[in-house]
Amino acid sequence: MAVPKKKTSPSRRGMRRSHHALTKPAYVEDKDSGELRRPHHIDLKTGMYRGRQILKAKTTET
Repeated sequence: MAVPKKKTSPSRRGMRRSHHALTKPAYVEDKDSGELRRPHHIDLKTGMYRGRQILKAKTTET
């Protein structure tokens, strides 16, 4: 079984864990509707992606 020869210092341990932080997901403002959406994702309200109609637009019934 592998056993470390020396104790890992708190500084080195912290440097190793520096990449473990969670990041907030990025959002961009849609050019047509002004709604926030994820980059490289379809706008579900309008069904548009990169200027093309991909899905039928979502209709809201009141």
